[in-house]
Amino acid sequence: MNSLDSLLNPQRVVCQLHAASKKRVLELVAQHIADVETSLDVGPVYASLLERERLGSTALGTGVAVPHCRVRGLDKPLGCLVTLASPIDYDAPDGKPVDLLFVLLVPPSATQEHLDLLAEVARRFSDSLYCEGLRKASSAVSLLQSATTARAA
Repeated sequence: MNSLDSLLNPQRVVCQLHAASKKRVLELVAQHIADVETSLDVGPVYASLLERERLGSTALGTGVAVPHCRVRGLDKPLGCLVTLASPIDYDAPDGKPVDLLFVLLVPPSATQEHLDLLAEVARRFSDSLYCEGLRKASSAVSLLQSATTARAA
């Protein structure tokens, strides 16, 4: 199984993204991923993220969301870590706005790996100290460093 750390790289970390809605966040993140991962097109990535969100919110609560989906043409899982400049409504189960997202894209055939990665995301982002460290980051570099050096209990 891939560690979350191995799914990130400096180009797929976005600190203090400005977006006013869930739909806009997904659109901007899909565009960012497609810009960095030239084998992916923004349209299918955005459509897949939006389609998954229509099944039910991917917000975990406590200001965290984990948008995830399967994407054709992807040969291995990838992640994109995002903090928002201002929290947004994300239909979270606790009603709290979201300001921290881990976007997970997996190949269509990666069923068990998808579930394992989601479990790892949920475990790591359930640690309030870990999330607090991410929220304090003021740049993509410090955000990536916080994400990959801190460990959830």
